[in-house]
Amino acid sequence: MNLIRKILFPIVPIYYAITSLRNMLYDAGIKTSISYDFPVICVGNLSVGGTGKTPMIAYLIDLLKDNYKIATLSRGYGRHTKGFLLADESATAKSIGDEPYQFYNAYKNEIYVAVDENRTRGIQNLRALDAAPEIVLLDDAFQHRKVKAGLNILLTTYDNIYTKDFVLPTGNLREPESGAKRAHIIIITKCPDTIKASEKKNIIRSISPKDHQHVFFSSIAYANALVSEYGTKKIDDLLDFTLVTGIANPKPLVDFFSEKHLKFEHLNFKDHYEFTQQDILDLDKKTCIVTTEKDFMRLKQYESLKDKLYYIPISISITDTEALHGVITKFVKS
Repeated sequence: MNLIRKILFPIVPIYYAITSLRNMLYDAGIKTSISYDFPVICVGNLSVGGTGKTPMIAYLIDLLKDNYKIATLSRGYGRHTKGFLLADESATAKSIGDEPYQFYNAYKNEIYVAVDENRTRGIQNLRALDAAPEIVLLDDAFQHRKVKAGLNILLTTYDNIYTKDFVLPTGNLREPESGAKRAHIIIITKCPDTIKASEKKNIIRSISPKDHQHVFFSSIAYANALVSEYGTKKIDDLLDFTLVTGIANPKPLVDFFSEKHLKFEHLNFKDHYEFTQQDILDLDKKTCIVTTEKDFMRLKQYESLKDKLYYIPISISITDTEALHGVITKFVKS
């Protein structure tokens, strides 16, 4: 905890009271939430970024897209547009945001990818399409309480579980930990592969899930090859490269490359960073650039970087997948 956050600790009770009151008003029905008669699944967190929402949305897409017409709906953080937009061939990271553009780039015409800062309006516009989506996946909408999703999936990282955190501005929580009661599924993300059953039990005990909640554990799986606009490259073939990250928590990726004893420099930018022209000029001097898929969506627009730019695909591995799929399938079919 840095000095500024410690200094701001007196503000914590004020922030706590405001967010708690807001939740109470929604819980009591004084502020209205809209429910839907079709499956709406929300993936979100209590903390500020870095819990693995994007790979979780991708996981759900892969699970459901062969049997249902899927739409993802995001705010489109960092985009240069406003209102409802449905991604098409003209979409860019600037028009719809880097994460939605990542979804569109990966799935193209298999799913709808939409953005709207007003989620209720976004859902309405999606359902008005001639071939309306059967399932809407809400990306990062746990605090967007005007929409009452039928299934809430709450993510929290292994190294910073929400029960050990404070609300903003001293901690990273957007709302008090009591907000977790709205979740139907809680997933502890970015767990080490070596996590023991006893540790899982202790974590579940600390979370103290309600009767309606299911707890799962997931870990990150990085691919063995890098991807570029022109093909792939084996990680073992990397000799010296520059790792560029503009994500909330780059530590797992840095650790992954470090454990392979690879030689690299790390240029770390803030989450959703918008690269400047000077940044691009500096990167153009590098021999090989490795980045995340999200950052790749923003950097690939620069022609001077294309022949040296790679990203490492990421996926998640979830324990007890049969049980998780059972909960999701039961909800979708209900």
